[in-house]
Amino acid sequence: MKFEKILPSPFALAILLSVLSILLALVFTSSPADENHLVNILSYWENGIWNEALLVFAYQMMLILVLGHILALSKPVQKLLDLLTGFVKNTSTAVVWVSFFTLIVAFFNWGLGLIFGALLVRKIGEKAAKEGFQLNYPLLGAAGYVGMMAWHGGMSGSAPLKAAEANHLPSLFSQEKLLQLGSNLPDNISTSETIFSIENLLIFGILLIVIPAFLGWLSGKKHANSQSIFKRFQQTHIETEKGKIHFLEASNGVGVLFGGLLLIAFGIQYSTNILNLNLTPNMLNFFMLGLGFVLHRNLFQYKKALSEAIRGAGGILIQFPLYFGIMGIMKDSGLVSEIAFFLTSVANEQFLPILTFVSAGLVNIFVPSGGGQWAIQGPIAIESGLDLGVPLPKMLMALAYGDQITNLLQPFWALPLLAITKLKAHEIFPYTVLLFLIGSIIFITGLLFVF
Repeated sequence: MKFEKILPSPFALAILLSVLSILLALVFTSSPADENHLVNILSYWENGIWNEALLVFAYQMMLILVLGHILALSKPVQKLLDLLTGFVKNTSTAVVWVSFFTLIVAFFNWGLGLIFGALLVRKIGEKAAKEGFQLNYPLLGAAGYVGMMAWHGGMSGSAPLKAAEANHLPSLFSQEKLLQLGSNLPDNISTSETIFSIENLLIFGILLIVIPAFLGWLSGKKHANSQSIFKRFQQTHIETEKGKIHFLEASNGVGVLFGGLLLIAFGIQYSTNILNLNLTPNMLNFFMLGLGFVLHRNLFQYKKALSEAIRGAGGILIQFPLYFGIMGIMKDSGLVSEIAFFLTSVANEQFLPILTFVSAGLVNIFVPSGGGQWAIQGPIAIESGLDLGVPLPKMLMALAYGDQITNLLQPFWALPLLAITKLKAHEIFPYTVLLFLIGSIIFITGLLFVF
């Protein structure tokens, strides 16, 4: 059975999940007797769609996609990608190479990993089209997406980083709840106990070995012919007579000078972040903005790259607000709490982390945002861990693992990769489902026997 016939597009899936969230909230939550429950849910939905903080985040993500794509189209980056992929001549080598380094980059920073993997996939696809060798391009696309199954346990993981902030854990609870928890609740959880713990690094090390090896084993399956790959990259180039280009746009000095000024400002503004290896979306975008002008050299070439890169941002522009609406319903109606409390209420000390992993994965299907999910589900994980005596770092990482693994089932974060690689969600989904199963086994085993 072809997946395109049973798997809706990411846009259609966002609409289906929106409707399903409304129905679930109607059935499993309630409002005060004097208020209309449906009206309240629709209000939560509307408030989530236009949440200002989340809209800022959406724009940051669009810029990560567009600016990363602009960089990829510059001649110096093309030469670098040629160097990195020059030895690739078959699917097996391609998927092992791409998945291994995408996992490493994503562990360092999730946004960088997402763009890095997509750029490698596209470059190898173009190489196969040009040189005529056989390539399982959808499998390679899945290999470029595997960073999203490791990001939340890495150095840019939302939950571990927030939990490490001074006085963060007490800020998650009301004063009444703080009195109940008493001195059992710590001020914060250090990243030395989460991201950089021996347990987490060991689990990540297992991923680094197993995932590329599994993809290499799969590489002997169906291959696309080079002609079909070539058709993906046929583009309509923007033709402009050189005589009509304004001299400011044609001048290499203007682009390099402006980009240089941006990079100087970047160094001044983010020097502390650089020294602490603390990457943020704004930091990454600022760097890519300045570097893009320098590498393209003139404004005309930059504008040409922009016109191509911006085409892939349409899906994010609309789908982000739809998922923000779902987040509004899940949070304000109490639906997330209902899901999490139900699963943790039937747990004991041994299996609480596993059920937290499961509930986090389920919630991530509806709320594909690590930071948003921590704000909603984090207090539940912390309180239940304290009640049953489960170490809080283990509870936090169980939530992080559950959140990241279902990214392989939820095509939302694949949108940037799909736009850059010109793949469709249904093409990579058969492989990401298998990766989801392998990853789930690794994380569950790690929570049971490693942490």
